[in-house]
Amino acid sequence: MTFFRANINLNTRLKIEREFAFDQKRIYNSASSLSIHKKLWFFSFFFCSLKSKTKPDMANFTLKVNGTTHQVEVEDDTPLLWVLRDHLNLVGTKFSCGIAQCGACTVHVNGNATFSCVTPVSSIGNSEVITIEGLSKEGDHPVQKAWEEVDVAQCGYCQSGQIMTAAAFLDQNPSPSLEEIDNAMNRNICRCGTYHKIREAVALAAKTK
Repeated sequence: MTFFRANINLNTRLKIEREFAFDQKRIYNSASSLSIHKKLWFFSFFFCSLKSKTKPDMANFTLKVNGTTHQVEVEDDTPLLWVLRDHLNLVGTKFSCGIAQCGACTVHVNGNATFSCVTPVSSIGNSEVITIEGLSKEGDHPVQKAWEEVDVAQCGYCQSGQIMTAAAFLDQNPSPSLEEIDNAMNRNICRCGTYHKIREAVALAAKTK
């Protein structure tokens, strides 16, 4: 009985050893296959890294911003917004939607309210660009003063774009009706909903301009 049990144990042990050897071979094959995938992944990553590190086509641009001439080296399709913020450190112009739907990025290009988030720097040429920083030296533009008097701002994020749109509008229409003010300011979104104060401030600026 003891011999029989010993034989059973031996047979069982041999079976386990064979199965273990088979598993080892399977694991080895899987590891070999995995190493190939790792190699493929490495070379793909390596070549993609080389491509991403390839310097893009850059160009030199001369921009006149707030009365000062600047030289920048950027890709020609870089939005004016990012040239102003990242290269000239004029961060009063805000990024919000990036698709010309909110007006937070509004600047003046030759006196016209312009969405800088979708305006490529290559399109500026010799145009005069004015940002909120250059609207007035002391922050005493009639629109800025009216904004402060009416206390328009809530969070304030959209205000530079609102003010730039209002200033350009009043340059072109010094005595607007309330309906004309609403139509002109309609392209600028205020998430705090201060539209009634915006209208009041633009009307006040028109009277004091």
